[in-house]
Amino acid sequence: MGKEKKIRIPLWIYPSTEEKLQKNYEADNCKSPSEFIEKAILFYCGYLSSEEYKQYLPNVVVSTMQGSLDAFEDRMATLLFKIAVELCMLLHVTAATNEIDTDTLSRLRGLCVEEVKRLRGAVRLEDAVKFQNGDE
Repeated sequence: MGKEKKIRIPLWIYPSTEEKLQKNYEADNCKSPSEFIEKAILFYCGYLSSEEYKQYLPNVVVSTMQGSLDAFEDRMATLLFKIAVELCMLLHVTAATNEIDTDTLSRLRGLCVEEVKRLRGAVRLEDAVKFQNGDE
């Protein structure tokens, strides 16, 4: 449209519409009523096109959201992997410094599963220390 040459067309409008045109074209940062009318026509054509593509737009939104969710999933997977590595290191250090028999370890696992369920994953070191010291 930048290199296109403008053409003159006849335009018949009601006086009340012309009043609205005069009142609003400067508010839209248009240099002339003619520019305002052209912008209005282009806007309305875009609106009509979007009506034709109502099925297309939801697919674009879903595709965009899926891309964002995929990136989020990758980031979370990376963070969970790093946490798992740190936890594995902690478990090996704990196992190396404490002599725990298989039966005690099995009972502790059951106890921990129940505790995590009860606390909905909000386990705190302070609570474990209290339990181990017999305060609970």
